[in-house]
Amino acid sequence: MTQLLPISDFWQAPGPILDVRSPGEYAQGHLPEALSFPLFSDEERAQVGTCYKQQGQETAVELGLELVAPKMVGLVKQAKALAPERQVRVHCWRGGMRSGSVGWLLETSGLEVKLLKGGYKAFRHWVRTTLATPRTLIVVGGMTGTGKTDILHALRKLGEQVLDLEGLANHRGSSYGALMLPPQPSTEQFENLIAEQWATFNPQRPVWVEAESRRVGTCRVPEEIVDQMEAAPTLEVVRSEAERLAILVDVYGQANLDELTAATERLRKRLGGLRTQEAVQHIKKGELAAAAAIILTYYDRTYRHDLVRRGQEIPKIDIAEMSVLQAAQHLLGQVNHWGWYNS
Repeated sequence: MTQLLPISDFWQAPGPILDVRSPGEYAQGHLPEALSFPLFSDEERAQVGTCYKQQGQETAVELGLELVAPKMVGLVKQAKALAPERQVRVHCWRGGMRSGSVGWLLETSGLEVKLLKGGYKAFRHWVRTTLATPRTLIVVGGMTGTGKTDILHALRKLGEQVLDLEGLANHRGSSYGALMLPPQPSTEQFENLIAEQWATFNPQRPVWVEAESRRVGTCRVPEEIVDQMEAAPTLEVVRSEAERLAILVDVYGQANLDELTAATERLRKRLGGLRTQEAVQHIKKGELAAAAAIILTYYDRTYRHDLVRRGQEIPKIDIAEMSVLQAAQHLLGQVNHWGWYNS
């Protein structure tokens, strides 16, 4: 008999998670570990929905059965291939007919099935509740090219709790941020990924996070996280301009020059026509350090403006000439000295 589990127990249950919603629903947002296992295609789901509105539930159910019948054997074979241990977790949007039907089919075929109570809708409620849960944050700021993301990664290797918003968003948070990275998730999926990590953080220890605007590329940072970041203690890491340029060339040196040019053109209104033209000419010649030096004039100005907007004194930590690991260790020593670590 299929078991109906709340999200907390559903997470812990064995077996792959099969999301039986349509591909479009899955693409919009899904449980981070879930596999797309659609009962209906997007077109079929629309057909059933229209039938329900125009002719009622009974006729819609009959249409659904007609659409599903030819797929039943294929669904069973696919599920068994995905779950060699014969244990699966299944959910749909609200924990209704789609997951119930697939659960019955798979259980009848010999699999042990767990259903998510309330479906994906209940999971989204859990996401919002989780994101609103307070955590002690330490925000790492610094001008473009100071290597903040690499420092966060080093802190994680040192055993620290880190929320890498740029990593989850597949974007570095600038006009150049999408270069050489996979496509971004939807904002809804971005929230799901953040909540999954947020729930694992020990509330007795701080979480390190990079200072970000309200958007990382096309992904909006959840308001609950923004509010906590704005209230958290912030530090600024400082490197020389030469080091910053070297870091930027190292990060973007393998990028396609046409894509670098297009990203620079997107800054034309903010950078100015002449500076944009000069930067583009340097890029086309492969002179990336010279181009980056011009582009930094815009990003540095924007960063200083944000500091003024915050209206607070942010302590600076000089990490010039330090390796990423040394910088991370230095930050740990400083926040311990200031008493932030256990605040």
